[in-house]
Amino acid sequence: MRITLTSVPVQDQAKALMFYTDILGFIKKQEIPLGDALWLTVVSPEDSDGVELLLEPNGNYPAMKELKAALVADGIPFTAFQVNDIYAEYSRLKELGVAFMIEPTDMGTTTAAIFDDTCGNLIQLYQLTEA
Repeated sequence: MRITLTSVPVQDQAKALMFYTDILGFIKKQEIPLGDALWLTVVSPEDSDGVELLLEPNGNYPAMKELKAALVADGIPFTAFQVNDIYAEYSRLKELGVAFMIEPTDMGTTTAAIFDDTCGNLIQLYQLTEA
């Protein structure tokens, strides 16, 4: 068993694709029409055959809306992305206008930051610290 796909719920797939590609730097992998939505995935440019991130439409599901609102209210990230240099990535994203809720913070074994993905989610960036 292995992980090849994970997802993040988004309110607007076109807006999410722009943010996740133009701002975060992922590359579009798949775009397959499925009724009113798309099977829309992005991947890391460092591993184009690696794990795909599905930009999954929220739909009008009350449970998803409540879950996302509760996570944001509590400051809990929906998912996390590892980076090699969190301070450089933080600076790059700040310059592009990304709103951070938490600046890079030393948490012992990691340094982490949390930002708003403009699609209804908080996302954590983290860098493993050397032991």
